[in-house]
Amino acid sequence: MAHSNSHALHSEAGHGGIGSYLVGFVLAVALTAAAFGVVMQGWLPAGSAPLALAALAVVQIVVHLVFFLHMSVSTSGQRWNTLALAYTVLAAMFLVFGTVWVMHNVSMNMMSR
Repeated sequence: MAHSNSHALHSEAGHGGIGSYLVGFVLAVALTAAAFGVVMQGWLPAGSAPLALAALAVVQIVVHLVFFLHMSVSTSGQRWNTLALAYTVLAAMFLVFGTVWVMHNVSMNMMSR
């Protein structure tokens, strides 16, 4: 039995080249440095720092999805990957919001009144 290990026969979208990885790496390092500067150097007022950190985190997630995990909605072969990502985000939201809800109820029931 001969097995063909040729990756050129796959009809899936190709992976990025070294340039794509370098752009993603530089963006990820820049976003991490910006978040570090917001927290440690006090580049923003304390009231707006959490919002800026949340925005930087969302951009960091998008950079990782696009440049390192090669997620895109442009090709039909990526449809299953996008669906799997949507399911993962939904499951994570249920987990986080359910945990917050349970912990809030436990806190309210355990407080001395």
